[in-house]
Amino acid sequence: MREGWGDRALDVPRHPVADLAAARRTRLAEAFPGERLVLPAGTYKVRSNDTDYRFRPDTAHTYFSGNQTSDAVLVIDDGESVLYARPRSERDTDEFFRDRQYGELWAGRRPSAQEISDSLGIEVRHVKDLPSFDSESSMGRKSRDVTTDEDLGRVADELRLIKDDWEVGELQEACDITALGFEDSVRDWDRVLEFGERWIEGTFFRRARAMGNDIGYDSICAGGSHATTLHWIDNTGSIEPGKLVLLDMGVEGHNLYTADVTRTLPVDGTFTPLQRELYDLVLAAQQAGIEAVRPGAAFLAAHNAAMAVLAHGLEDLKLLPVSAQEALDPESKVYARWTLHGTSHMLGMDVHDCGRTSVDIYPKGDLAEGMVLTVEPGLYFQEDDLLVPEELRGIGIRIEDDILVTADGSRNLSASLPRTSADVEEWMGRHR
Repeated sequence: MREGWGDRALDVPRHPVADLAAARRTRLAEAFPGERLVLPAGTYKVRSNDTDYRFRPDTAHTYFSGNQTSDAVLVIDDGESVLYARPRSERDTDEFFRDRQYGELWAGRRPSAQEISDSLGIEVRHVKDLPSFDSESSMGRKSRDVTTDEDLGRVADELRLIKDDWEVGELQEACDITALGFEDSVRDWDRVLEFGERWIEGTFFRRARAMGNDIGYDSICAGGSHATTLHWIDNTGSIEPGKLVLLDMGVEGHNLYTADVTRTLPVDGTFTPLQRELYDLVLAAQQAGIEAVRPGAAFLAAHNAAMAVLAHGLEDLKLLPVSAQEALDPESKVYARWTLHGTSHMLGMDVHDCGRTSVDIYPKGDLAEGMVLTVEPGLYFQEDDLLVPEELRGIGIRIEDDILVTADGSRNLSASLPRTSADVEEWMGRHR
């Protein structure tokens, strides 16, 4: 078995992220002068018995190295960077023939250390040579400090808040592929009616895998009253005529940047008068939120603008126990019974991006050019909510787009998907 094998090297082009990642490492090192920074990629996680989930590297590791292989560790030591990786094994080793996780016959070919280095422009050593950093005497440094680890996580996320042009391109591509996945789902509407939510989930996943890396998060395909469950990912229900279906789905691109888009569609292709009234209210709230996005505005400006529209709409529907103005008082917020969640979150390599950032910067800080955030207000009337008329119960509507903060305002990266009720109906009629 070990004899008669040729040696085939790969001609690996330099990755477009290589120079960007080097600059990112420099900025990170400057935030921790004289420190050793360790950012692991992670390893496989068992799904069941001897089968693993598909590997997805840690976001910070990939952001600062470009590497997406498992079991790697990026070490930045006083500004000098080394990537410790697990390259492919030679054909004279047991690992090549017998290891189900790393053996080439079992799991496919891993790049060599030289190939990784050529692609990412960083020194690469075998992970078995990774030094132990546990002892106080190791390389003359102190032992791991939890506060320092928390600081590293915070700074790493804060550095990712502003997207460069390459990152914006990655997010735009993810949004464009996501739009195709939504179109695929509508084209398959006869099957959707036959098989329900599962068919939409599977159809979108096919597009995500064909043109991207994966889905960026578990798809929410929520027909009827399932739309009032914010994170409905079971996707086991039926799609019934006369009702709405809420689709919250996003493609993760090959470089791990993800879209996050929601559309609420009339199953029949046409909104009923009540559905249209509620949909148009949510759309008006979203538009107000989008218009509030600009450099120097508070991150929460989009949320506050959207909530003002929804509160006044709920007042017009005679659902509020007080006036809209009173409901909007921070001490009240009774409207939140039907709006449930914040309107925005940061977006990037994680669908809820930069979550370890200092709260004074996000969410309590201001927007800056290059940030990307969602704007996604919604209205949700639970099936058993006795405070709303019966005809409203079981209706959930959310509209979500991915918004880039530009020098003079904002740009909707997911604008290729229709938003107005009339455009949604025309789009469904064209693609069904």
